[in-house]
Amino acid sequence: MGCQAIAFPMQTPPAPIETFRDTATMTRGLGLTLTGVAAVVLLLAMSPAENRMTDTGGPGMIPFELTGGQGRASEILAEWGDQGQDAARESLWIDFGFLLAYGAFLTLALAATRDLARRRGWQRMAAIGAVVVFFGALGAGFDALENICLLLTLDGAGAAFPLLATIFASCKFALLASAIVYLFVGLAMQLGNRLAATRTT
Repeated sequence: MGCQAIAFPMQTPPAPIETFRDTATMTRGLGLTLTGVAAVVLLLAMSPAENRMTDTGGPGMIPFELTGGQGRASEILAEWGDQGQDAARESLWIDFGFLLAYGAFLTLALAATRDLARRRGWQRMAAIGAVVVFFGALGAGFDALENICLLLTLDGAGAAFPLLATIFASCKFALLASAIVYLFVGLAMQLGNRLAATRTT
């Protein structure tokens, strides 16, 4: 009796593009988690310094970022005194870590939203995302420049630095606000699609 070959079902290996996409998605998800946690921890770490600034009777950090010039900066420094100024320095140094964390988080989140728009065929969102994807990193960069100017202001380095800090802070807030709006629009569109799919089933 002759031997009969036994045919086993062949399994199609996953396409390289799909494998790469799944790996990239998992890596991005891990990056979002790590940078998001780091950003929250560092934000909380700045809170005691913020409280010490306001305990002096002066304002917190954001008004100091937006003084617009030496006159108002000098008033805030006088209101803070040595205790408030030391707290401001502490907050600014911690903020360097915070801006790295939120800059990375926003870059990953913006890239994920842009890629989702491309897959779903949201052409306008995808086109906007090709530009907005850089806003998280650019905002963090302006934040770093602003912090340097504020540290120099605290050290009395010159009248130009409070104005420069205000300019850099304004650029930062505009970029970060645009990035956050883009993320919320993408989230709303995704939820809308899911609701529509639920109603049709």
